[in-house]
Amino acid sequence: MSNNRCYIQGSAAISAQPTFEGDFFSLPMIVTEANNLVAVEPDYKAFIPPNSLRRMSRLLKMGLTAALKAVQNSGQPSPDVIITGTGKGSLSDTEKFIRDIVEYQERALNPTPFIQSTYNSVNGLIALQQKSTGYNNTFVHRGFSFENALLDSMLQLAEGEVKRTLTGCFEEMTAEHFYIKSRIGFWKEADTGNAQLFDRNTPGSISGEGSTFFMLGDERTENTEACIKGMKMLYKPSAEALERGLKDFLDKHDVGIGDIDLVISGRNGDANTDHYYRILFSANCPATPEVPFKQLCGEHDTAGAFAVWLAAQILKQQQLPVSLQAFVANPPKAFRRILIYNHFIGEQHTFFLLEHV
Repeated sequence: MSNNRCYIQGSAAISAQPTFEGDFFSLPMIVTEANNLVAVEPDYKAFIPPNSLRRMSRLLKMGLTAALKAVQNSGQPSPDVIITGTGKGSLSDTEKFIRDIVEYQERALNPTPFIQSTYNSVNGLIALQQKSTGYNNTFVHRGFSFENALLDSMLQLAEGEVKRTLTGCFEEMTAEHFYIKSRIGFWKEADTGNAQLFDRNTPGSISGEGSTFFMLGDERTENTEACIKGMKMLYKPSAEALERGLKDFLDKHDVGIGDIDLVISGRNGDANTDHYYRILFSANCPATPEVPFKQLCGEHDTAGAFAVWLAAQILKQQQLPVSLQAFVANPPKAFRRILIYNHFIGEQHTFFLLEHV
């Protein structure tokens, strides 16, 4: 990724924590005893007309509302382009359409679930609401879905043709999909609440869902939260390639390990894949404070976007939220740079570097 700066001018996150409404920084973590974290949904009526609301699925509501809130928080006009990423799209609409095919024997099907099950349905709704007729794209690349959306946005801004991009992601979990993923070892077998996620060295993690959006621009504004200096993606790297990738990434942006004030890691309690974090951090930045984030949002394809949102808020507020303070004995006096390292099931690995503005 080039060295062109990309500013987060406004953002919004709907997650299993009070990140959309309420004081996330001062409130304790919402705790669950089950293996899945369910999104805390806001009052949609403030953003979506009632006649539209009743026809929309849960994921469409989450995605559209998070996007509109990010635009609102930025204080900027409508975005020039809209780019999103999703690993699965609207699972509930997909499942409903498939069930209807069987139930009605492929006759007299309601087209709405099919239309809303397409990956770009959220983008279309945002564009209609914002009266945006510019570039509109959705990436569906599993654990690189949000990352590719962010990369596309950064390239759009670097080319200078656009000034503002609305970039985000959205995921939901259904009972059927949770069961399917549990059969292939994604989740822990025993009920493990998010408060105990790192206490048991067992395979699997806990599921999550939510929607995170960013209004990105090439200029700093009065509402700017942080600067995204860069991002690097690695597919199925060896331990050596991962370490080399981190070094090259930091060197490219003229940053040393000593310049990093905080590391946000994607540790998720999975005994099969958490060794990536342990090995990388112990070898390269053993003295740098590290906080995990997936006990807050759960594991899903686009969880990395929540980490970027979290890093931006820490840089803006210049403090750690109450829910993360127990992980850092001696927090730095100031947060200037935050490194994020996350991977999805040990295959798609990503580094993000964010700076205070």
